[in-house]
Amino acid sequence: MLITKEFTFDAAHYLTHYKGKCEKMHGHTYKMQVTIKGEVKKDGMVYDFVELKKLVRKNVIDALDHAVLNDIIKNPSAENICIWAWEQLSGTIKGAELYEVKVWETATSFATYRGI
Repeated sequence: MLITKEFTFDAAHYLTHYKGKCEKMHGHTYKMQVTIKGEVKKDGMVYDFVELKKLVRKNVIDALDHAVLNDIIKNPSAENICIWAWEQLSGTIKGAELYEVKVWETATSFATYRGI
């Protein structure tokens, strides 16, 4: 069974290896989805959404929200933000498995990461 929690955060970035508008500092309201995989337990849940929210906020969102992403992630493309978030969350979700991280840079453009 897969369950997903969605988050938003505002941040600025510039792409260091890109030629075009995005090489200059600019901002986005990002959307992130974190999906975990596990068995449905006796309580009827794979994982408590409240606990998942706390984990993702503590390990990912609090660091990225209203930040200059380049100060945290080298070349913070949507792809690299996914990888960074995955690395922050790996091993923190007890009783379930991190399955997927999605990051939307705009309403129509996103990256998906499922680990290595």
